[in-house]
Amino acid sequence: MYYVKKTLEISACHKLTLSYDSKCCNMHGHNWIITVHCKAPQLNADGMVCDFTHIKNRITQTLDHQNLNDVLPFNPTAENIARWIVDLIPQCFRADVQESENNIATYVED
Repeated sequence: MYYVKKTLEISACHKLTLSYDSKCCNMHGHNWIITVHCKAPQLNADGMVCDFTHIKNRITQTLDHQNLNDVLPFNPTAENIARWIVDLIPQCFRADVQESENNIATYVED
């Protein structure tokens, strides 16, 4: 099995819809650090699991410098964004979404 990992940074704002009072219900922004983990049992014709640039472009075209509430069809928590990335990138089995230094969400496909 081959494994690759791509880390990228995006800037985006969001507000959360929560069942309790929180400052996160107000619009705010982050410089998100996203790590995409991909795997493949065989390399493609170009000798790769997948192209790092393709991973970056798929994510940044939708999320970078955006209001995530406007571009994502779900409550844009770090957890939901991690799941969205795994679903978006075919070879991706895990995504880590860091919204601040000590707050990281991970989604791993079973």
